[in-house]
Amino acid sequence: MGTSKVERLMNLVIALLSTHGYITAERIRTNVAGYADSPSDEAFSRMFERDKNELRDLGIPLETGRVSAFDPTEGYRINRDAYALPDIALTPDEAAAIAVAAQLWESPELVTAAQGAVLKLRAAGVDVDPVDTGVEVAAPSGMPGLRGSEDVLGVLLSAINSGQAVQFPHRSSRTEPYTVRTVEPWGVVTEKGRWYLVGHDRDRDATRTFRLSRIGAEVTPVGPTGAVTRPDGVDLRGIVAQVIGESPSGVLARVWVADGRATALRRAGTSLGPSQLGERAGEIVEVDIGPRDRLARDIAGYGADAVVLEPQSLRDDVVERLRAQSEGVDRA
Repeated sequence: MGTSKVERLMNLVIALLSTHGYITAERIRTNVAGYADSPSDEAFSRMFERDKNELRDLGIPLETGRVSAFDPTEGYRINRDAYALPDIALTPDEAAAIAVAAQLWESPELVTAAQGAVLKLRAAGVDVDPVDTGVEVAAPSGMPGLRGSEDVLGVLLSAINSGQAVQFPHRSSRTEPYTVRTVEPWGVVTEKGRWYLVGHDRDRDATRTFRLSRIGAEVTPVGPTGAVTRPDGVDLRGIVAQVIGESPSGVLARVWVADGRATALRRAGTSLGPSQLGERAGEIVEVDIGPRDRLARDIAGYGADAVVLEPQSLRDDVVERLRAQSEGVDRA
């Protein structure tokens, strides 16, 4: 069965985006799936002209130019800067649809076709850049940062779309036990290669973020549909960035550390002098917050030997982690 027109055009776009130089028509005919079946040079020429016109009609910036300074042969490529879209603001429903479409693109059938096209172009000597095309040759299947959490994402997107709360086991780190959380989901976003759920945690009565890789597989919708709505003006990406992003250089946390404890934390900061907390002797240390998620995890690991004094947001994060640890022990 021959290659469909849509598939042929997709293959052509991948090829023209995959090269930093210009590809000749002859190389396109030989290496891009869908053109090799042309019965004659004339038939190929007509097909290729129609396809070029269709790409331009679609607004794709197809360019022509010399293959090299030493080869005057005319070649073709797509201007990647002009092809790229500006930042797009999506509604929750639109974002959910895009996420589902992305999952479809990562399906084995389409991944195999795209990888095969790139491999063939490389074998023919075409300079293919997987970063520009978004196609990683021999890459593991599944969406980046989502390996093992595809089912979780599907249930969450369905619950967000239907306005329904969800219940799931969650742990704040790989070494800590799971605790059951009930959340009103507002949306799912990516940040620094990881996927996060943002919503209202009914158990904590506060806005919380949850990394999908730390959510157990048993995600269960609870309560009636239509009961959960995302509050107006909520910036999901801003919430995630504030929680896990790096704070600007110079933003400091003040932490009380017990005498003889948390040596690594002492070395990382600057002592502000001795201080007593309750009946325990210690000192106050100033520490650059940096990646807040990591600092909160480190401080929580010291238990009662390190107490965040400020900022309040870091203190809340550490308290949340300690509470999760305690509940995990109680449940066990």
